[in-house]
Amino acid sequence: MSIRRQSSSRVLLLVAVVAGALVAGGCSSEGSKTAATSTTAAPAASATATTTGPAVAAAVTVEVRDMKFSPADITVKAGDTVTWKFDDRAPHAVQGIGDVALGINSPIIHKGEWSHTFTTPGTYRYLCPLHPDMKGTVTVQ
Repeated sequence: MSIRRQSSSRVLLLVAVVAGALVAGGCSSEGSKTAATSTTAAPAASATATTTGPAVAAAVTVEVRDMKFSPADITVKAGDTVTWKFDDRAPHAVQGIGDVALGINSPIIHKGEWSHTFTTPGTYRYLCPLHPDMKGTVTVQ
């Protein structure tokens, strides 16, 4: 019961922080469009349509289903986020292989998602520690 209370408290805190950020962004003397874009995900489509300004990070999804990662091998740019979407009859996890991939370490998940943002170019190998035959590679350019 105490775990559920802690989770509820964390959710309420997160909602309060996001609401505060939205209110503060709307009150700034700078354009409110900039503040709203940085706190919400919906305007990302319009941000990618523009040709000026900084590059927008991409989101790539890897399906974890039927005892495999699909696609198993992907290539992304530095700053991109990879989301593993778990939907299988067995629980799985994502764990980096080798020194380069030490930061890749998801919890064990049966259904749901886990994401990791890759900031440094390189080759990151990973596997499911519960099913070591399930392997994948993220190449970051």
